[in-house]
Amino acid sequence: MRPTSRSRLSRLVDGGAYEGAFRAGEQPQQAAVGHAVEPRPRGNPAETINQSCISDEVGSFMTRWRRVPWRPSAVAPFVVVLAILTAGCARDDTDVIEAVGTVEIREHDVAPMTAARVVRLLVDEGAAVEAGDTVAVLSVSTLAADIEQARARLATTQAALREAEAGPRTAEIERAEAELRGAEAEADRAAKDLVRIQALTESGALSEQQLDAARTLATTTANRRDALRETLRLLRQGTRPERIAGARAEVANAQAALAAAQATRSDLVLLSPVNGIVLGRHAEAGEVVPPGTPVMTVGESAKPWVRVYVSPADAARLTVGDPAVATLDDLPGREFPGRIVSLATKAEFTPRVALTEDERADLLFAVRVELDDSAGTLKPGLPVTVRIGTTNEKRGSQANGERAP
Repeated sequence: MRPTSRSRLSRLVDGGAYEGAFRAGEQPQQAAVGHAVEPRPRGNPAETINQSCISDEVGSFMTRWRRVPWRPSAVAPFVVVLAILTAGCARDDTDVIEAVGTVEIREHDVAPMTAARVVRLLVDEGAAVEAGDTVAVLSVSTLAADIEQARARLATTQAALREAEAGPRTAEIERAEAELRGAEAEADRAAKDLVRIQALTESGALSEQQLDAARTLATTTANRRDALRETLRLLRQGTRPERIAGARAEVANAQAALAAAQATRSDLVLLSPVNGIVLGRHAEAGEVVPPGTPVMTVGESAKPWVRVYVSPADAARLTVGDPAVATLDDLPGREFPGRIVSLATKAEFTPRVALTEDERADLLFAVRVELDDSAGTLKPGLPVTVRIGTTNEKRGSQANGERAP
């Protein structure tokens, strides 16, 4: 109930307005009722008085009041009861919060991953595209040579891996065996010569220098024989597992390099990531575009959304998932259903989309509402009125459930 209504009722009681009205043959209860239900200007939906509630309560009250004999002393209790009924109705919250915002859509920038030259642009601004449609084709002058180089490197590493897995050839083993037989023969001859020369040296027929030369030759031939014997043993065992693993790693590295070059070629064909409309062309044929620079921007028109701002009292009544309905000023009869997808956890002061001076002076909470518009009627930048359903009904049902035995 408004303070002005209470002051008028007080003046009626204190100034004896009821008694004067009876003397003049008027109906003071109608005057009191008129002041009690004086409508407030429209403002925040949470503060609007429920007129139907007031009318029902006041009507019931006045029916009983007419049955009471007129006494000035009996006026005050009825006035107090009337004020309580009106104030109780005024505290009822509405189930709909109304706010105004502008339509926005998700924007997807289509850009190359590497520096390239624009060859062709296949769609114009405002054209409708589907996910996977080609919107632009770019090129890199050295890309073809890079791909061929990667393929040659892959072939080389694959051949080395096959050789490692196959192991030594039979001819290689046979040659090692022949070399070992020759080394063994030389070692045996050198050992026998050493024995003879040692005997002759002891008899004085040969000098110590000749004996040292024979010993050196025998040792050298023996070492060569042992080395060839070990080589033959390794050839017969085949390639070491570590060498095969290294060859496989080289092949994988070459395959990755080739895949990277081919992926670069694929990235030069720019595709639309979503169904929507082309919002902008940021390059033309012949221009060189740096990595990550958008060539086109595609808007996801099927999923528009609106960001509106509500008071802290209204924000406390909202939850993610609450239903909402948006309408256009030019199409008041058409409604676009939606729901709340996010609520700001921090208040904002003077947001850029606040509409009145009073709203700019308040702390408001941003609410993001996602709308359904498969026909693409909602365009970015259009102002819409959003009506959001609150959780009053859900809280009422929960309270009833708690009171139930």
